[in-house]
Amino acid sequence: MILAALLVMSCISDETQAQTTNYETMTTKMYITIDGRTEAVTLANNSATQALVAKLQEASVTVTLNSSGGFEIWGALGFSLPTSNEQVNAQPGDIVLYNGNNICIFYGTNSWNYTRLGKIDGLSESELRTFLKACESNISVTLSLNNPTGISQVRSDNTTSRAYTLQGTLAQAGHKGIVIQNGEKIIR
Repeated sequence: MILAALLVMSCISDETQAQTTNYETMTTKMYITIDGRTEAVTLANNSATQALVAKLQEASVTVTLNSSGGFEIWGALGFSLPTSNEQVNAQPGDIVLYNGNNICIFYGTNSWNYTRLGKIDGLSESELRTFLKACESNISVTLSLNNPTGISQVRSDNTTSRAYTLQGTLAQAGHKGIVIQNGEKIIR
């Protein structure tokens, strides 16, 4: 009986170790950018993420995703990745591979057979819904290995033209030096 108990405990320990291995993370971060806002992703450590990182080392990937079922945005990657599907109880922020060539990013919960890719770092469920544009269609999502910095998009509010210093403050009327006005550098 003791031998049987030890054997069962050994099998359970091996199974637990295998499950733990699936949840190990990579040191490489991926970044997701939507409408000029970028969030970091901790990647799972598996063959799918290794292939994805290799693809992203060549160039960033932009995909168009759509909301579905009130819990995710998803769409075709445009290429396939290796799968290691398992029953996943996806939580807000989880990123998974579906059918080898679709990416799903969750702002709600769902349970299905997926390959884990990663998890968006540090956002609450409501923050995820906003960032991921929950319930919208044709969401342009860029996946990259670099965290973009600087100004990504400038929009005009069609008000009177104001001049700004290089530090981003409003340039007063008597300001001397370089200013930005109507998207152009001007020397006063």
